[in-house]
Amino acid sequence: MRARLTIGDFSQITHLSVKTLRRYHDAGLLEPAEVDPKSGYRYYATTQVPTAQVIQRFRDLGMPVREVCDVLATSDPQLRSALIARHLERLEDQLAQTRSAVASLYRLLQPGVTSVEVGYWKVPPLLVAAISATVGRYEVIAWYDEATAELDSTLASSGLDPAGPCGGLYDNELFTAERGKAVVYVPVLEPPTRGKVAPFVIPAGELATTVHAGAHDDIDISYGALGAYVAEHALVVAGPVREIYVVGPRQTDKTADWRTEIGWPVFHTTG
Repeated sequence: MRARLTIGDFSQITHLSVKTLRRYHDAGLLEPAEVDPKSGYRYYATTQVPTAQVIQRFRDLGMPVREVCDVLATSDPQLRSALIARHLERLEDQLAQTRSAVASLYRLLQPGVTSVEVGYWKVPPLLVAAISATVGRYEVIAWYDEATAELDSTLASSGLDPAGPCGGLYDNELFTAERGKAVVYVPVLEPPTRGKVAPFVIPAGELATTVHAGAHDDIDISYGALGAYVAEHALVVAGPVREIYVVGPRQTDKTADWRTEIGWPVFHTTG
């Protein structure tokens, strides 16, 4: 005869609290084997212990209750594996973000980290092939990836070679209001007009520049150091900040080798 366990007994065996078991029942995640219609008491079977333990493993990994339900409900091994793999990929992304944040904190705690080498350059107008859009601050990375892919495809199909490294222009509103205009571009001698790609002239200007080394996870530190320097030594003028991806994912997968030049529009006032 199959043993019938009270919710207290089942809680003790599985190390899941009574409150958690009730919540799982209400969510349809782990229903008791039997519910007394008069008393409402919940009873579990010993065969449900492994299921409860599997659920707890998924919950320990941060899988939402709804997704755990989906995993347990499917009998298709491939679908189940895909659901689990999707969550594991999300965990890996979160782990990468955590590691990046920790590395940034270590960097900020090092003496002199806010010191950067700053140069001043007068740049002439530059003709480029570009894609422009108004995007949200937290959408800009995905938008940039799509835009650069379209630029590369368009230039390749047109038989055009880049005349310099790719870059981007980012309006102040993108940072201050979390939404603003962004332009990603590639210098070419005769920019085509196709799809979202169109000719664009980057205006002449004077820039205070510094070079950010490595991945872009902590590029805000370089922005902060450059911005503080500019505030103390120059007059900031209206205009988007500029980035030139001197070495980036187009050239190497080693993020430590990436070099991004940041250009801040200024009017130089000191020597």
